[in-house]
Amino acid sequence: MRGLLALAVLAAGIGAAAAQAPQQRPNNANLRAVPDGPGVRSAELQGLDKVTARTQRFYVPVGKATRFGTLEITVSDCLVNVPEAPPESVAYLTIVDHKPGQAEEKLFAGWMFASTPSLSALDHGVYDLRVLSCTMAQGSTPPSSR
Repeated sequence: MRGLLALAVLAAGIGAAAAQAPQQRPNNANLRAVPDGPGVRSAELQGLDKVTARTQRFYVPVGKATRFGTLEITVSDCLVNVPEAPPESVAYLTIVDHKPGQAEEKLFAGWMFASTPSLSALDHGVYDLRVLSCTMAQGSTPPSSR
């Protein structure tokens, strides 16, 4: 229970910092960038299309955007806990909906936690999106076109 409370307090602090400066990293000594290795620093995401009940896992390189259905997802940063701390991946996402024939709508801009996706979730009628991990991917795997 204390862990969830601490995570909620951390999320509230991160949310406030994100509203002021979206590129500002969370103030948590345990979080760091993914260690260098082969590949590109990326967020592994999972999208759910609620209409078709299909899920898709895909990688989005940090600093890049990809599409999932009508959503455009940009990953600005992706952090992991140090090895001595409990496992956690945190990604700063900006999600914009591009519905055909309508003006684009910014749905989400903030930090998403892999361990507690409901803490800061995307609220959308058709799509759910969650962070699975931050990793060094061998290339991006864009979701299939819909």
